[in-house]
Amino acid sequence: MTDTRPPRADAVRNRAALLAAAADEFAERGMDASVADIARRAGVGKGTVFRHFATKDDLIAAIVLDRIDELTTAGEGLLDAEDPGAALLEFLTVAAHQRQQRDLSFLHGAGDVDPAVARARERMYRTVHELVDRARRHGAVRADVTGTDVILLMCAPNYVASYAPGAPPELWRRYLGILFDGLRPQGAHPLPEPPPPAL
Repeated sequence: MTDTRPPRADAVRNRAALLAAAADEFAERGMDASVADIARRAGVGKGTVFRHFATKDDLIAAIVLDRIDELTTAGEGLLDAEDPGAALLEFLTVAAHQRQQRDLSFLHGAGDVDPAVARARERMYRTVHELVDRARRHGAVRADVTGTDVILLMCAPNYVASYAPGAPPELWRRYLGILFDGLRPQGAHPLPEPPPPAL
């Protein structure tokens, strides 16, 4: 018989602590981060890690899911915003800020083998497309910009700022401003290539 009781509070806390510790450890050490170091950082034993996540791949998938769910929740909360242009900018700000806190983009490929990650990413992509469609209908972004364009640009502010040695941590905001001005219809020139296939 399946146990349908909600997880105990300590189990929920342990899982959250493990995900945070693992994210920090992966951010510092990359894919070489060990389960032992993650457990030590979380203040639990290795057995606790494996009770929550059977393999290291399961742990990576959980981190990726956590980040995608956070972005999707933020985006879905903006779908009814009065100003669709401001809503899209706020979503892109959340996405850039998330990556600034902990750049774990290298984990995303590792999590792709998990079907739950693929489903979560599809839901997030749908949300981005809806945000862009609303902004486009409202005249807040140029008519030839697609949701896929915006998905591909989401990491650009942090990526560009990472090339500036000793840059202040908030430098990504400068490049997000430049990026978003490029999405606006004012002064836009026709784009030289058609959009890529939809994500």
